[in-house]
Amino acid sequence: MSVIEPLLLSTVRICTLAGSRVLTNASGFFFMRDERLFLVTSRHVLVDTPSRHFPDRLEIELHTDRDDMARACGFSVPLYRDGKSLWRQGRDTAGGVDVALIELERPALPSAMVYHAFTPTHLQTPGEPIEVGTALLVVGFPLGFHDSLHHMPVVRHAIVASSFGLRFQGQGYFLTDARTHRGTSGAPVVMRAPDECQGLGDLPWMLLGVHSARLDLGSRDLLQDEALGLNCTWYADILMTLSES
Repeated sequence: MSVIEPLLLSTVRICTLAGSRVLTNASGFFFMRDERLFLVTSRHVLVDTPSRHFPDRLEIELHTDRDDMARACGFSVPLYRDGKSLWRQGRDTAGGVDVALIELERPALPSAMVYHAFTPTHLQTPGEPIEVGTALLVVGFPLGFHDSLHHMPVVRHAIVASSFGLRFQGQGYFLTDARTHRGTSGAPVVMRAPDECQGLGDLPWMLLGVHSARLDLGSRDLLQDEALGLNCTWYADILMTLSES
């Protein structure tokens, strides 16, 4: 059996649906706190009024056999119960935060589910210095593309493109320089953990943030100017607030 890097098993492909109609593809990842397991993605994956995007459930692919990564099953995650939304989203002093978290009912998950989850120990807080230009990875499903046989995400290189710890233009995110596409929304943005970091288990990565969207300028000349290639990544410490009991 090939050894699968745990990072690739932390991330899942998300399909949003309204009834039986597939709407969009996105990315998400697992976060565990106090034995509670959550699915994390971008808030606009779950609801987006400007684009009239109103799914009622998600479907994710889960691995079910550690010895055969081609074996997987779909798992449905409802977004509403009794007319009320089931996900958690946050706000800060600048307004809404484009991160959402929904708790998964562990008894309903496949007993043989194979996955890895980030934990509070993996969070890189904005107060800890990280130099601009630091190498990062974005793990996700650009345009829905992935290893469809083994249900695996792909990884893109990125670098920190604004001062980590500062809220770029007052918003709760920092910038990355990376080539990204639709479908990457909700992907974890990670940095290889320093050797001195302890307690990370089989997942030696620091979770810096959640990829949201490409940043563009309304004044850009679409014929003369290339896209900036910059992206908004919301700081991951919001997960501690959203996962509180």
